[in-house]
Amino acid sequence: MATRAAEFDTERRSQFLTDSFQRGLAHWNRERLEPGFPSIDWQKTFERDIRMQRLEGGFFEELRAEVIDEAAAAPTDADGFIAWFEGLKAAGPGQNDPLFPWLAETADRDQLRWFFEQEAAGEAGFDDLVAMTQVKLPTRPKLELARNYWDEMGHGTAKGMHGPMLDALVETLQVSPAIERTVWESLALANAMTAMATNRRYAWHSVGALGVIELTAPGRSAMVADGLGRIGLSGKERRYFSVHAVLDIKHSIEWNKEAIRPAVEEDPARATAMAEGALIRLRCGARCFEAYRRALWA
Repeated sequence: MATRAAEFDTERRSQFLTDSFQRGLAHWNRERLEPGFPSIDWQKTFERDIRMQRLEGGFFEELRAEVIDEAAAAPTDADGFIAWFEGLKAAGPGQNDPLFPWLAETADRDQLRWFFEQEAAGEAGFDDLVAMTQVKLPTRPKLELARNYWDEMGHGTAKGMHGPMLDALVETLQVSPAIERTVWESLALANAMTAMATNRRYAWHSVGALGVIELTAPGRSAMVADGLGRIGLSGKERRYFSVHAVLDIKHSIEWNKEAIRPAVEEDPARATAMAEGALIRLRCGARCFEAYRRALWA
């Protein structure tokens, strides 16, 4: 695994791990995924999209290069891969980061507001990522992603949808998430997740990345919920984090059983792709946590 000094050297030399590139990619993702209408200059937009897709591919292949050796060492039999994958909860990049105990126990209201604003601006929308990823998947993984999506959608009720819970917390904390005020590391995380979900060549990467979110998010979510409770938010107001602290534990168990295991049993090559996706997601998260600590602990 690369040392942190080597990672910083890569970031200095990369054309992709920069403020300007990640902001541009984030704006493009937001615009291209927004529902729209036919335009008279659609050919110009199409040409722009081709150029951006080429740049997006370069960015994601650079992320793959960082993890490809480690992912290649992951087992490709179902039992071995599940054991390796679940081990990421304890030993994966960014796990047990000191940021989260600090948010739970020490951060003041303004610091929690800044953290949440970064997270909200970089949020790619788990429900949408799942919906895009499930296209043409085999039956068992597709059904598990459908069940996960249904939970994200509040089982068909607006008050249970996770997206509006996030929006409500934005209002409660009175923050204004914006790409221009978000650190590039947070944007890169969202851009990487979007690249996996929207490009079918990375579909199995996306399954791995989404699965590792379910695996690792509950502990962090619980600590953020504790921090929000400490500054006076009610249970209802911090519901977005408290729900994920509990529900994602069940999601992770079922995702591993019904999405990952049958996929690997059917084609062991998928294990390597899912390992790459999971490690990319965790390494992008680790970069975020470090950037947040630099800003908050300066």
